[in-house]
Amino acid sequence: MATDPTTDPQVASPVGLPAPTGDVRRPEPEWLLVSRPAPVEDEVAPVGPRRVLVQLAPGVAAALVLVGVLGSLAAQRLAEREAVNDAATMAGVIAEAVVQPAMTDALMAGDPAAVEAFGRTVDRSLDRDTVVRVKLWRPDGYVLWADEPQLVGRTFTLDGEQREALDGPTTVAHVSTLDSSENQFEKGDKLVEVYRPVWMPDGRTALFEIYVSYAPVSERTGQLWRGFAGVTASSLVLFVLIVTPLVLALLRRLRRAEDQRLRLLQRAVEASSDERRRIAATLHDGPVQELAATSFTVAGASATAAQRGDSVLARDLDAAASAVRASIRSLRTLLVDLHPPSLSRSGIVAALGDLATSVRGEDVVVRLDADPEEQLALGEDAQRLVHRVAQECVRNAARHAGPAEVVVSLHRTSAVTVSLDVVDDGRGFDVGAVLADPAPGHLGTRLLAEAASVPGATLRVATASGAGTHWRLDLDGPMGVQA
Repeated sequence: MATDPTTDPQVASPVGLPAPTGDVRRPEPEWLLVSRPAPVEDEVAPVGPRRVLVQLAPGVAAALVLVGVLGSLAAQRLAEREAVNDAATMAGVIAEAVVQPAMTDALMAGDPAAVEAFGRTVDRSLDRDTVVRVKLWRPDGYVLWADEPQLVGRTFTLDGEQREALDGPTTVAHVSTLDSSENQFEKGDKLVEVYRPVWMPDGRTALFEIYVSYAPVSERTGQLWRGFAGVTASSLVLFVLIVTPLVLALLRRLRRAEDQRLRLLQRAVEASSDERRRIAATLHDGPVQELAATSFTVAGASATAAQRGDSVLARDLDAAASAVRASIRSLRTLLVDLHPPSLSRSGIVAALGDLATSVRGEDVVVRLDADPEEQLALGEDAQRLVHRVAQECVRNAARHAGPAEVVVSLHRTSAVTVSLDVVDDGRGFDVGAVLADPAPGHLGTRLLAEAASVPGATLRVATASGAGTHWRLDLDGPMGVQA
C-alpha cells in the first residue's frame, strides 16, 4: 500500500531528493488529500458456457431441495387430509352399523352389564391394527364405555370440538396431539381423532369417539411425495435441458458482441493515438518549421535595421522575433502533450528528463532525480499518469510559483510502491480555495485531482502561501510495481 504522508517522516522530507543549489523550503503545512479514493475493481472473468453451467448447477440443486421440502410439506398435508376423511368415514360406518343398534337405556344409565355387553359388540367390529381407542360419551361428559377400562365411569369437561359435534350435529375429525386429560392412556405423538353424534331410538344423543393410528399417514405421505417430487424434478430437469441450449446460444452472441465492442474500443484508442501522432507530426513539420524560419528572418531584418540606424524598427522586429520564439516554445510543449515520443520509446525517466529540459528558463529551474527505469517497473498506464501529474505540477510551478527551483523525484519506495515528488520553493497557494473555486489559470489543480482519482493512485499536496509546494503521488496495487 502507499505510504501515509501523515505518519511517515520520510514523506515530509522525501529521501533521495538532491540538495538544491538554492534554498528549497520544505512546506510545513499538513498534507491534504487531493485525489478521491477509488476502489480497486476485481477483474471480471469472461462469461463462458462452463462458468454459466457452474453457476446454474447450484441454482438447480437449490430448486430441487426447495421442491423436495415444499413437496414433502404438501404431501404430508394431503396425506393427513386423506387420513382424516378416511377416519371420519370409518367412524360413520361403525356408528351407524354397530354403535347405534347396540345402545340401550341401561347403557345410558351406566349399568355395568349393559356396558360390558356393548363393549363385546363393539370389539368384535373393530380393526385393532387401525383403531387405537374407542369411547362413548354422554352429553354431560360422562364416559359410558371405552376400550380402556380405567376411563369408564369418569367424567371430563367436553372441549369445543366435542361440543361442536353434539350441537351441530356434525362429524368433527382432525389430527390430535394427545394433550388433553382424557388422552392420558393414549400412546404416541399423534392420532387421528373423530367425534360423531349417535342417537338412541327415543332421540337421546351420545357422542361416539374413535382414535385411528397415524402410521398410515406417514406411509401415504411417502407415496404422495415420491410421486410429486418425481414429476416436479423431471419437469425441472427437462426445463433445464430445454433452456440450456438457448442460454448457451445467447452467451455466444454476447461473447461475439463483447469481442466486437473490445475491437471497436481498441480501434478507437489506436485511432486517437494515431490522430494525436499525426497532428503532432503536422505541427512539427509545418507551423513549427515555418515559425522557426520566420524567427530567423525577423531576427535578420532586425539586425539589418540596426545597422541602418533605425533603432525603433530594430526594437519592434526584436519584439516580434521574441514573440515568434515564444510561440515556437508553446507549440513544442503542445507537441509533447499530444505525443511525448520519449515516453513510449524510452520510458518515464527519459520523458521526465525531456519535461525538465523543456521548462528551463523564465526564472524556473527544474532538476530531476529518478531511479533507473528497470527498477521502477511501471506499467504503461502508471507511466502516463506519472508524466501527466509531473507535467501539470511543473507547469503550475512555472506559471504561478514565481522565481523558483523545482525538484522532480521518482523513486521506488517499497516492494510494490512508486512515489513521485514535485517540490518547489515558490510562493505556494491556498489549495483548499483553489480546489473549491479555481480562479482562471488554476484549473490544472482540479485536473490533477481528476487524473489521480484512479484505483491504486493517491495524490497529496502540502502547501501554503509563502511556504512552497510539495506534490506527492503514490502508486501501488494495479498502478504500482509490475511483477
